[in-house]
Amino acid sequence: MSRSTALVRRLRSPELGAALLAAGLSMGAYCLALALRGTYPFGARSRAVNDLGNQFVPFHAHLWDLQHGNTTGDLVFNWNSGYGAPFLADFFTYLTNPFSWLVGLFPRDAVNFPVFLVTLLSIGLGAAVMTYFLGRLHPGSPWLRALLGTGYGVCAWAVNDGSPDPMWMWGLVSLPLVGIACDWCLRGRRWVLGTLFVAVAWAGNFYTGAMATIGAGLVLLLRVVLDERPVRARLLVLGRAAAMVVTGVLLTAPVMFVGLKASKASQPAPLATYDGPPALTDYLAQLLPGGRSAVSVPNVFIGVLGLLLVASLPFNRRLGVRERVAWYALLLLVALSFVWEPTILLWHGLAIPNGSPYRAAFVLSGMLTMAAWVSLSRRPDLFALTGGAALVALVVLAGHGRSSVYAMTWVLVLAGGALTFAALWALEHWHGDRRAGRIAVLVLTCGVLAGTTLSTYSATVIRDKLPFFFPRPTINGPSLAAYQVLSRHDDWPASRTDPGPHEFASNDPMLLAGEGGSYYSSYLPATTAELLHDLGAGWFIQGRHTLSPADPVGRALFGVTTYLDSSSDPNGFTAKHAAAAPLVTVHPSIKPDTSSVWSRQESLLGAEVYEVPQLTPTAGPRPALHGSSGWSVPATPRGSAWTTFTGSCAPGSSAFFYAPWFGGTVMGMGAKYESYGRQPMTAMPIRSLGTVGADGRVQVQLRASAAAQIPAQPIGCFNQPALDRALAGLKGATHVSAGGHTLSAELPASSSGTALVALPAVTGWQCSVDGGAARPVQSVLGMIGVPLGSGASRLSCSYRTPGLAPGLAVSGVGLVVLVGVPLAARLRRRGKAVGSATPVPST
Repeated sequence: MSRSTALVRRLRSPELGAALLAAGLSMGAYCLALALRGTYPFGARSRAVNDLGNQFVPFHAHLWDLQHGNTTGDLVFNWNSGYGAPFLADFFTYLTNPFSWLVGLFPRDAVNFPVFLVTLLSIGLGAAVMTYFLGRLHPGSPWLRALLGTGYGVCAWAVNDGSPDPMWMWGLVSLPLVGIACDWCLRGRRWVLGTLFVAVAWAGNFYTGAMATIGAGLVLLLRVVLDERPVRARLLVLGRAAAMVVTGVLLTAPVMFVGLKASKASQPAPLATYDGPPALTDYLAQLLPGGRSAVSVPNVFIGVLGLLLVASLPFNRRLGVRERVAWYALLLLVALSFVWEPTILLWHGLAIPNGSPYRAAFVLSGMLTMAAWVSLSRRPDLFALTGGAALVALVVLAGHGRSSVYAMTWVLVLAGGALTFAALWALEHWHGDRRAGRIAVLVLTCGVLAGTTLSTYSATVIRDKLPFFFPRPTINGPSLAAYQVLSRHDDWPASRTDPGPHEFASNDPMLLAGEGGSYYSSYLPATTAELLHDLGAGWFIQGRHTLSPADPVGRALFGVTTYLDSSSDPNGFTAKHAAAAPLVTVHPSIKPDTSSVWSRQESLLGAEVYEVPQLTPTAGPRPALHGSSGWSVPATPRGSAWTTFTGSCAPGSSAFFYAPWFGGTVMGMGAKYESYGRQPMTAMPIRSLGTVGADGRVQVQLRASAAAQIPAQPIGCFNQPALDRALAGLKGATHVSAGGHTLSAELPASSSGTALVALPAVTGWQCSVDGGAARPVQSVLGMIGVPLGSGASRLSCSYRTPGLAPGLAVSGVGLVVLVGVPLAARLRRRGKAVGSATPVPST
């Protein structure tokens, strides 16, 4: 038989057809549910581009720019966000789902759609690969496996947890993919290909890849325990699998090393604590399809077919008692491990995650699917199905009244359960009748399609009602208009265009291709967050989401000449322009003064542009001054006068107010706004109060919703002419050029002192002067400072990703192992063959 003929037969095999059926049913059910709901891309109801996540549409827009050469940075460095930020860790974490690369095939203004496809295609591929893997657990009808694969592809985790974070959706693929690799270890085959499968799982998303590997490893351990081979042979299987996983992880070492270094250098996440396990009834109710709990609990349902079959497993007498007990013990132990803090830490990389602590729930959904097939592949009889139905009834009774049980749940469980029970009974009763079997499979297929569609629809309706803190990312008319405005005024690296302080999304600079201070990432460097905060910019999530400065001096320090401000314009913004400092300036000396936000700005500017008034409390609940640490402002009682501070400044100057942690209402000099500061989570930026009148009186009134701390010098009176003179007198580079992760500047002749580069001084930057040796940069109040010595004329800087070099070295070791193991095995076999063919000399 020719290779081409074998390939055609393989493509026509039931295995491929079943995999395609699982993919089609799961993706079809997901799309039908969204179409019924009228959400993107099937309608205009969506507030969140199908809830694709806060920052991930902008990340994919940035990937589009990288693919099309439409951006200033590269995979190593991102010039758009946070006024310059490392990018490789973000790329590894958010954009290595292979389906993310489809974004380049679509127009940039349609980037929402390929991000939707990341979720959709991951669902389809996960269902297809699971369908194949189930056949490795036990032989049986591939078409029935496809129905269980469908339930896995659109499981509760995929709808509720995975779809808002498209990079996690690769976990649906990783679990059965690593399971296949472990199966090959059990059979002593294809170690190299299995190793590559592990590498693909970890490279696609190392977070869910690690969870999938743990889950697949537990399933392998169960199969080894149930195996009847000698102990030594079983231990050899485990050793082969361990070597395979270790080598696969070594191949992806750059992902691990870069991510670890970036995580250590990142702004600390808010402290997450585990509040304890959910109630047992809430947990059991999660097995029922169509809901989402109001309390934090693992989302695990896989549909009525899977639920009934898992429940039938203990009563299926065609399985040995040992096998039934083993599978239920595994399910129980994994379920318990999701709600016990030490094992929660193990599942999530030794850290309680912010948000849901049950991000690994897809592993349990996968194991439930496997257990369902273990029962279905042995043809559960009427006794097993009846016992399973009784067990499901107990789950329904336990879950009755729980917040995750909605009207749709009853429809799915009662009507869908009856239909499923009848079809499964028919499959067993008329086992030898092909026609009856096909009708039963067709009924089950229709039931699975309808059930997964309705359960996905119901869960989506519930999810859409949840409040979201951030503006949702989308490319629409206003954001396209902003993109065009910024493109017209782009002058990088001579100056920056900043999408802020107006916000369309959590990562506007990537969405709109500007060079702003806004940035939202788990890897946002602490240096960046601290620098922006110290200069008066706002932040969310304890500094993991920074904002662009909203004051003229802050913008000038970062070289922002065009920015977008919120307005009543139909697009919601107005483009404004201002003079700014060059990206690289030369200062004879810099004397950092950290006594206030105003002095820090002046230190970096090298000139005085603020008058800081001495404030006196004049009305309302009296605040207490604690020296340089600031004022304690008491909560304002209902009906009481507001806490009032009064001072004096030069007439005509502009008064600005800075109280990052103040929560309440601020009013004074014509301004009135709500302040949402909450230490340390939400920091408010410098805000304008108004112009100082002819009497020079400055006053601010505060209605505090709770006791709050404000700086000792919360008001600065800004002098615009002084800023103009300071900018005109700056000694800036005569020419600046920037590459993907490099920066060079031609300096005025015989420059000395310190070159100040308007970039956060994150670890990895190295600079040289006049072609000399490259050295790590110094930090000047968080900005890059480079000592020039005397007579300097050129500055050259480049960024090297921390962790990349050792990661590549370790990956090289993994590659050597990957090539060396099969080579050694081949040489050993050849040596044995030669030895057996050598004639024995006669005596």
